[in-house]
Amino acid sequence: MLACPRCAAALPETFFNAAELYPCPSCMAQVQVEVFPAFLAPPAIGSAGELVVLEGESSCFYHPSKRAVTACDSCGRFLCALCDLDLNGQHLCPTCLKTGKRKGKLKNLENHRILYDSLAMTLAFLPLLIFYLTIATAPTTLFVVIRYWNSPTSLVRRSRWRMVVAFIAALLEVVAWIAGIYTLINYVPWRTRR
Repeated sequence: MLACPRCAAALPETFFNAAELYPCPSCMAQVQVEVFPAFLAPPAIGSAGELVVLEGESSCFYHPSKRAVTACDSCGRFLCALCDLDLNGQHLCPTCLKTGKRKGKLKNLENHRILYDSLAMTLAFLPLLIFYLTIATAPTTLFVVIRYWNSPTSLVRRSRWRMVVAFIAALLEVVAWIAGIYTLINYVPWRTRR
């Protein structure tokens, strides 16, 4: 069933592919519904190599044997569900996506991310090999964890446990440095007491 875009009430089939606007039975908003003929037809089941496109329907530009589900918003080519690339509500074909990326027209296309949790873990644990480096890397790790806590993680969903472990390790390193400096200032053997 197709729904009204305003109130989400089901629309009757008499609204489909009509030339004029009809009022929605629920909210009275003016609605015009255009559907592919395949929406009303029973599913076509074919054998391997047989076309699944019904007569009078459009096929995918890239896969002529597959039924088109939408058109590219940039070039107008018909696309099947496999070729339809949804980018922030805009339907693009693979060619337009590649061209837009190359020319810099797609500002919202994200093709890499900085993994701040991995950066924090590296800053917290790698300098332990040369302990004196932790005087600089421990505060830097604390800054990275606090500053980038809400930044997007990997494209593959990851939890925040790495950030927590890096934060605790860096905090312990800072505490160790403070205790070490305090001990040096107050308990050095060469310091004379009065």
